[in-house]
Amino acid sequence: MQKGDKAVNMTAPSNTMRPSALGLIVLGMLIEEPMHVYRMQKLIKERGKAKVVNVRQRTSLHQILDRLTARGLVDHTTQRDTSENYPERRVYSITAAGRQVAVDWLTEMVTGLPDEFPQFPAALSVLTMIGPDAAAGLISARIITIETTLEAMRAERVGFEDVPRVYLLEDEYRTRNLEAEAAWLAEVLQDIRGGVLTWQAPEESSPGRADDTTC
Repeated sequence: MQKGDKAVNMTAPSNTMRPSALGLIVLGMLIEEPMHVYRMQKLIKERGKAKVVNVRQRTSLHQILDRLTARGLVDHTTQRDTSENYPERRVYSITAAGRQVAVDWLTEMVTGLPDEFPQFPAALSVLTMIGPDAAAGLISARIITIETTLEAMRAERVGFEDVPRVYLLEDEYRTRNLEAEAAWLAEVLQDIRGGVLTWQAPEESSPGRADDTTC
C-alpha cells in the first residue's frame, strides 16, 4: 500500500457498540474535520473537554479510535508530514455510519438516565458507620472542596465571556450541579449539628411483642 492510500478495514463492522463519552467527543471532532490523534488530544484539552472525559494517557484515544475503526465508524489514512517531528501520521475521518452513531449516542446521553454507581452516594448510604460529629466533619470538608473547585472553574472562565454559551454548556452544567450539591450539603450539615438529623435507629418491636395477647 502506497503512502497516503486509504487503509482498508478487513474486520466486519459490528452492528452495536455501547455509547462512550470519549467516543462521542472523538466523533464530534471528526465531524468538524479529519485529524490525527495528537491534534485530538490537544483540542480536547484546549476546549476543556478533559473535564468530562479522561485523556490523561494518549493510549485512551488510541484505544477508542481502534474500537471505532473496527466497527466502521471511523476510517484513516497514513500521511507523511515532514514539517514536524512525526514524519508519518495516521489521520482519522468519520464515516457515514459514524455520523449516524454520533447522533444516536448524543440523543441517548441527553435524554437517558443511565444506571451509574458513583462513590459519593454509596458512602452516604453507610454514613451511620461513623458518628454524627465525624460525619459532619467529612461533609464540611466536602463543601470546602466543592467551593474550591467552583472558584477554580470561575477563574478559568475569565476571558471566555465572548464565547457563545452553547460551547460552554458542559461547564455550566458542572457548575450548577456543584452549586446545588454544596447547598444541599450545607442543609444536611445544619441538620446534623442542630440535632434534626440523628443517628437514632428506629425503635424495633421485640419478637412476638406486638402479637402478645392476654388470654
